[in-house]
Amino acid sequence: MSMTATTIARSHLESALSDAKSHGFDTDPLCRAMLALIVSKYLEYRTVRDVQSELQFLADNCDPERDFEFMRP
Repeated sequence: MSMTATTIARSHLESALSDAKSHGFDTDPLCRAMLALIVSKYLEYRTVRDVQSELQFLADNCDPERDFEFMRP
C-alpha cells in the first residue's frame, strides 16, 4: 500500500478511535478533541482567517450526496 498523508492520518484516527472505545469514550468526543488539536496545530503557522476559510470549505462540501462546489457538471 502506498503511503499518503491520508493513509497516515486514517491509520492514526482508526487507532485513536479504537483506544477511545477501549477506554469507554464515544466517537464524538474523540473527533471533537482531534479537530480542536488540528485547528491548534494549523494556528501555529496559518492565520485565523485562513483556518476559518479551510473549515468553511470543508463544512460547505461535507455532504457525500452532493458534488463539491468546485466540480463542473
